[in-house]
Amino acid sequence: MDYLRTLGSAAVSTLVQKSGLNLPFSLGTKLTQVEGYYTIYDATKRDDGSLVSVFEYDFSDSKKSSKPFAQNALRKLRTTRHPDVLKFMDAVESDSSIYIMTERIRPLSSVLPQYSNKSAQEKEDWLLWGLHRISVALTFLNDQCISTHGKLCSNSIFLTPSGEWKLGGFELLSNAKDEGALLYTMGGLLPGSAAWASPEVKKSGWSTLKESDPASADAYALGLLLHAVFNPNHPPPPTAEPPHPPPAPASRGAIPASVFPCFKKLLNPNPKGRLSPKAFLEIGMAETGFFFNNRLVKVCSGLDNFALANEAEKTLLLKTLKESASSFPPEFAAYRVLPSLLSALEFGGASAAAILPLVLQFGANTSPEEYPKVILAPIIKLYASPDRGTRMALLEHLPEYIDKLDKKAVSDKIFPHLQLGFSDTVAVIREATVKSIILFAPKLSDRIINNDLLRLLAKSQTDPEPSIRTNTCILLGRLGPSLGYNTKRKVLVPAFSRALKDPFVHARVAGLMAFMASIECFEVPELASKVIPNMSFTLVDDEKLVRDQAFKALEIFVKKLEDHASKMPATAIVSGSTDVHNGTNPTSTTLVNSAAGAAGSLAGWAINSLGKKMAVSELIAPISSVPGKELERSTSAPDASSLSSHIGELTRPSLATTTQSSQTLPNSPSTSKIKAMQLGANKVPGGLSMGTLADDLANEAAAASASVEGNPWGSDDLIDVHADDDDWSAFETAPTQQQVHSPSPAQLSNNNPFSQSSSWGLGSSIPSSGPTDYLESKRTNTLQRAVSPISRPYSSQSSRPISPPHDQSWEESGNWESTNTPSSPSPRIAATAPVALSKEDKALEMARRKEERKQRIAMLKEQKKSAGKT
Repeated sequence: MDYLRTLGSAAVSTLVQKSGLNLPFSLGTKLTQVEGYYTIYDATKRDDGSLVSVFEYDFSDSKKSSKPFAQNALRKLRTTRHPDVLKFMDAVESDSSIYIMTERIRPLSSVLPQYSNKSAQEKEDWLLWGLHRISVALTFLNDQCISTHGKLCSNSIFLTPSGEWKLGGFELLSNAKDEGALLYTMGGLLPGSAAWASPEVKKSGWSTLKESDPASADAYALGLLLHAVFNPNHPPPPTAEPPHPPPAPASRGAIPASVFPCFKKLLNPNPKGRLSPKAFLEIGMAETGFFFNNRLVKVCSGLDNFALANEAEKTLLLKTLKESASSFPPEFAAYRVLPSLLSALEFGGASAAAILPLVLQFGANTSPEEYPKVILAPIIKLYASPDRGTRMALLEHLPEYIDKLDKKAVSDKIFPHLQLGFSDTVAVIREATVKSIILFAPKLSDRIINNDLLRLLAKSQTDPEPSIRTNTCILLGRLGPSLGYNTKRKVLVPAFSRALKDPFVHARVAGLMAFMASIECFEVPELASKVIPNMSFTLVDDEKLVRDQAFKALEIFVKKLEDHASKMPATAIVSGSTDVHNGTNPTSTTLVNSAAGAAGSLAGWAINSLGKKMAVSELIAPISSVPGKELERSTSAPDASSLSSHIGELTRPSLATTTQSSQTLPNSPSTSKIKAMQLGANKVPGGLSMGTLADDLANEAAAASASVEGNPWGSDDLIDVHADDDDWSAFETAPTQQQVHSPSPAQLSNNNPFSQSSSWGLGSSIPSSGPTDYLESKRTNTLQRAVSPISRPYSSQSSRPISPPHDQSWEESGNWESTNTPSSPSPRIAATAPVALSKEDKALEMARRKEERKQRIAMLKEQKKSAGKT
């Protein structure tokens, strides 16, 4: 059947195009054909695509008699405007047809069967509501227009998409004062007119209506209509035929008992005693009337006057809507209630919070195609409203419609207005705005999330309200995975760390939980270098709730680090590196259980590694070149037995013979190699030959040893490399005198503290010497420096001061624990209590030493000159 209707509409459109008519609409499906003289089509308006209906009046050769009725319908519909009258939009006339375009409608006759399966109460409410609207329209025509409709029946009533009844069928609408009024001359020629004709018309003809009340004929037809809609399967009432007996109570059928008395008065055969449509309306709208207590009538009346109602009336209406929403006809809820609610919502006010839930509730049954236009479009506009009640309602009910919003609408239309809520003076609005971001985030663009939004959240983290700061931290924790890679690294740790310092306890807990929730956002090294250091202080928080959460968080981070560390290689040193000697791994093979043990092991490893490195790479080669031969020992070197008997004490031997330890074999192959090891050994002042400089320094050393009585070892130059508490910075930065004569291999073996014969090893004790004895020996034996026959350790031979990296924490640390170790050939200084020197004292001491050195050199030069003269 639909297929045939489609073919019919297509044929009509073809005929219209051939006729040369320019129609403002496109015809669609054919709905129905009424009484053979007009046809109703669904159509679409060309200019805006809106849905309309088209009445086609065809008065071709066989239907020329219907032309006056079509022309009268067009003329009256065009000039009559009322909310309950069919809305005219446009018309097209030709010699053979008239097209009248109206709002989209459906004939009442096609809708009535759909309500047969409704409950009796729902059907009664809907029918009474429709009869109320028709009564209002008839009252307007009879009283205001002083006209008679003349054709009131089910075929002249139409329903809009909202389910509202509209009065149409103006083919016979006439005013007695009009020239050529159609009703009074041609009323009987309209097909089916006898079915609604009043008793006086059937008796005296249609012309008798010209002298009677314009409402009398319409009142009788209203009674017949009332019977037809409540009892569609019953025959017309007996009063419609002569002798027109009054309706019996048994013929009431489904007509409500409250309406039946009025029904009988409407069918009164006497026009003067007949109840008019206006009187019928007034009876129904009384306080106990059938119209007044009808919930659909109440709802429509309340929605129409919502803006003018007081708060009590608005509250009552909204309560009625909420309680009766499920029982409303779907079309009534979607097209009558919903638009009125959206219109009322635009005004905002205290009722906005109650209106929006109803809007969403009534809009739930809207089709997915119409939902964006019907529901979302008005809601999006509401975000621009400055009313706080409206904004709160929009944010509180956001979960109900957020899924239906598209990203472009959120980013371009909603967020520019939403961001104003972050700076609102009312804290409730700011908090609701922060909470809503988690729902809006998937709909926002990356640019907004990583720039505009983060700036707003940074401001919210300093909000005076603790709950807003807490919710902001929680929001950042949930947004973490959606942030850009670089943004995560820059933002998350500072933001969460700020929360950990918040005075509000729950904000600190939220910071810890945010760290835990975003653990996957951090690289594993960042957990160790940034996350844990920035949250570790919460382990001793004043609040137990924070401490407990901190330990849980730390346990998770440490577990992740342990899993990562278990997959790392044992060492990052590449095979063949200079840091590995003889295949020895510098890492400790045992674990320690105390801080002291850790310090001792670490110190022992450091000294042992340095000694091995220097001995193996530099010192062993010349010594082992003569295996089995005892190294020649300088006569000035102290006996090993004397050292072994005085552990930790250095004894000054008597000067028996003065032997220059700087003597070397002229052709010894180790001379150049050992000399090359001495830092600054090749740096000789310009203009001096190597031989001259050697002779000069040798003579200076001899003269100094002859003139100064003391220890030829120069005990003030001996620094115990084991003394961790000594002033190592002064030693390493002190300028050294350039050496010309390289020591012999034997002397290197006896005097180098880093030689292979050293017994220091991993975990060995390192005796310390305080700076007090050391400085005292410096002051009393300054001249012995120049004549000391022992070359300094190679770490001190440099042409310029060498400053070690400065680390305040290390310098201020206490003494490391040390234990006794086996005797070593290196001399030791008695351990004393460490005395710390300030940096100013160190600087003064170094300046004093430099000045004394210059004076000694100048004195030696003078002695040399005087000796040359003699």
